Amino acid sequence: MAETAPLWAAVVLPVALVLVAWAAASVDARSAGLGRAVLRLLVQQRRLTRAADVLLVRVGTTLLPVAAVLAAVVLPLGFRSVSDLPDGIVWFNAMEALAWAAVWLTGWGPNSALSLIGGYRFLAQGLAYELPHMLAITTAALGAESLRVGALVDAQAGLWFAVWMPVAFGVYLLSALAMAFWGPFDQPVGTDVAGGAASELAGVDRLLFLGGRWLLFVVAAAFSVPLFLGGGQGPFLPAWAWTVLKTAAVLGLLMWARRRVPTVRMERYVELAWVVLTPLAVAQALVVAVVVLGR
Repeated sequence: MAETAPLWAAVVLPVALVLVAWAAASVDARSAGLGRAVLRLLVQQRRLTRAADVLLVRVGTTLLPVAAVLAAVVLPLGFRSVSDLPDGIVWFNAMEALAWAAVWLTGWGPNSALSLIGGYRFLAQGLAYELPHMLAITTAALGAESLRVGALVDAQAGLWFAVWMPVAFGVYLLSALAMAFWGPFDQPVGTDVAGGAASELAGVDRLLFLGGRWLLFVVAAAFSVPLFLGGGQGPFLPAWAWTVLKTAAVLGLLMWARRRVPTVRMERYVELAWVVLTPLAVAQALVVAVVVLGR
C-alpha cells in the first residue's frame, strides 16, 4: 500500500518540517516572542572562545538539523514517503546516530569546560537510551517482519502495534525525549552548566543548534506513528489527515511531559535505562518473536 512520493516532495519536506517545528515551539508558553528571538539570533555575532575548533562547531551545529531532515526521508505522510527504502528502519536509526555525533561535536568544539560537560552528558545519556531505543524500533520491525517503514504501516491494518507492543511503544517515547535532550532529559543543555553543549553558541550557530533540536523532537515524535500507531490507517478521514492527527497527539503528549516531569538526574536516568528499560525492551521483543514464529 505504501508509495514513494514524487521528487518535488524532497524539496517540500525540509520546509514542512521547519513549519511544524516552528508551530510546536510557538505553542510552548516558554517560546513567547519566538519570531523576535529568531531575528535576534540571525543578526547576533557568532561567539568564539580561545583555541576553539571552529570547524567542529560548524559541523556539529549544521549536522543536527540535517540529520533530522534526512531521518524524515522515510517518514510517510499517509501511505507516501519521499523514499520508502527497503531498510528504512536502519536508515532512521543511522540518522539518529548522526544527530548524536552532532551534539557531541558541538560540545567538544568550543574548547570550553561547560560545553564539554554538556557533550559528555549527551554521550552518557545516548549510550543509555540508544540500546532500549533500538530494541523498541527493532521490535516493531520484527512484528512486521520487514525493515521497510511502509511494510510496518501495512502490517497494522488490523491492529496497531501500540496495542500489543505497549512496552516497546512506551520505551520508544521515553527514548525519543532523551534523543532530543528534551523535558526531563535535558541535562546536556542544563541550566546548571549555563546551557551545556549550547553554552558557547551565539548567532546563527545557536539558531541552527536549537532549531535542529526542535526538528529532531518533531521527527522522533512523528516516527512513532508509522512504527506503533498504524500510520495513515483509520476510518472516514484520508490517510494524510490521520497521520497529522496522530503526530499532533504524540507531540502534545511529549510536550505535556516536558512541563509536568522535572529534570531527571543523569545517574538515575542511566540506571533506569540499563536496569529497567533495556530488560523490558528485550522481554517485549521476545514476546513479539514468539507471536511471529507462531503465525
